[in-house]
Amino acid sequence: MYVRRTMLSVLFAAFVAVAVPPVQALADHDGQGPTAFIEGLADEAVKALTDKDTTREERIVRFRSLLNHNFNVPLIGKWVLGRHWRSANPAEKAEYMSLFEDLIVITYVEYFDQYSGEALKVVKTITDPGKDSVIYTHLMRPSGDAIRVDWRVRQDNESFKIIDVYVEGSSMGQTQRSQFASLIRKNGGKLEGLIKALRSKVAELL
Repeated sequence: MYVRRTMLSVLFAAFVAVAVPPVQALADHDGQGPTAFIEGLADEAVKALTDKDTTREERIVRFRSLLNHNFNVPLIGKWVLGRHWRSANPAEKAEYMSLFEDLIVITYVEYFDQYSGEALKVVKTITDPGKDSVIYTHLMRPSGDAIRVDWRVRQDNESFKIIDVYVEGSSMGQTQRSQFASLIRKNGGKLEGLIKALRSKVAELL
């Protein structure tokens, strides 16, 4: 039911990769556009999350802050749940969103020790007027291998928020959506089955 481990590890590495100057990026007004946003996020994550002296509890706090500041978690959570969000009652919605965020935070904390000098290289940025921007990047590994990681970013008032990430062309959001829908179907189409599974997984990770 959860995003495949290999994709998670790649996305984690991309999230904490050191940003390097773009090769072929569109200019960002005053350095505050979507390209600069992704580069700044990568640099901030490295500084905040890869210190070996930082405790697991502090990393959870730091990652949760970075997640909520840079990702549109409510939008992602609702989209991943699909039509089941509309039929859920207020208590189910509240618990689901809380567990969804906890799952992301705690899962990624487990990968913090795996950072080994990967670098995020911006290739280009495409922005549709009045719509989302997609920042195309390559995750450069110390071995010399490159993995394509693309970031869909939406402007939120004066700031930007990530709404999806694509690893080698596969949408992380769509992958999670399919897995959640499958689990709900296996539990008679009831959201409670997914919520119980999320409770169990979060408790296990904690």
